[in-house]
Amino acid sequence: MTAVVEVAAGGDQRPARHDLVTEVVEPPVARLAALPGVSTASRVAAQAERARATGRVLPVVPALAGLLPAAGLRRGSTVAVHGGTSLLLALLAEATSAGAWAAVVGLPSVGLAAAAEYGVDLGRVALVPRPGAEFPAVVAALLDGVDLVAVHSETVQAAVARRLSARARHRGAVLLAFGAWPGADVELSCRPQSWAGPEEGYGHLRERRALVRARGRGAAARPVSAELCLPGPGGEVTPTTPSGTGALTLHTEATA
Repeated sequence: MTAVVEVAAGGDQRPARHDLVTEVVEPPVARLAALPGVSTASRVAAQAERARATGRVLPVVPALAGLLPAAGLRRGSTVAVHGGTSLLLALLAEATSAGAWAAVVGLPSVGLAAAAEYGVDLGRVALVPRPGAEFPAVVAALLDGVDLVAVHSETVQAAVARRLSARARHRGAVLLAFGAWPGADVELSCRPQSWAGPEEGYGHLRERRALVRARGRGAAARPVSAELCLPGPGGEVTPTTPSGTGALTLHTEATA
């Protein structure tokens, strides 16, 4: 802060008409946050809050929409994923591309290159590969601030799982569990079938066919399944449609 004074004829100093003039010095944090690609915690929180207000259902790729009761990931729900991280990454792709924020906790084997190939916006994903004993607290904090939280459920106790699902429901986040999760609203399983690509003993793998099955509670009580290319020729998820129509063929299973 700089004071401005005037010197009178007798040598006395007195304050100028404008008593004090504040020298504006931009804080270092503000200068850092102004750099391209750098965000402060408050800015990230504000962006996440805007994304949270966009709707009650987060989008998924069209090939998976028909398998989910709301044609997407309903906020407040818990979805358990079985059979491989490919399906988990495919569920994150469309939502993050549309502006949602996601976190992946306890899955150190998830590859960033594979996630990008499935269409995940890596700039909107936080990774906590090894939360250790703080797993419940870490997941609870993330459910408060981001739209989707994917977790490894292998060592989660049932009571903790129920509390985290309740947290997601209260906060309007989506909890994606890799593995069994008690009380999950929807369960998705992926059973790989075959790879296609190498011809005459050489070449590159182009796509992998897989059977994806969905079941759950409420609107998802009747199991449905579909054959998908996971991944497809371009790394994305596409329906397996020999007729070439591009439409997803769902198979509804009978229930007891």
